[in-house]
Amino acid sequence: MKIIIDNVLKQQNKSRYWLANHTGITYPNITNLCNNKTSSIKFEMIDKICNALGCTPNDIFEVSDID
Repeated sequence: MKIIIDNVLKQQNKSRYWLANHTGITYPNITNLCNNKTSSIKFEMIDKICNALGCTPNDIFEVSDID
């Protein structure tokens, strides 16, 4: 599974910095998420990100190679 938050940010002309400010999630954590350098994410974070961006989890995750 891949996190594709940057795609939604780009579509909405918003930055990672904007997202950090509107969610209360630290900028380094947002950067790690966007760069797929994390092995887990809390439901609370997903909720905050989706609320800030007005999207659903389907918009920020991409499933790859289902076996």
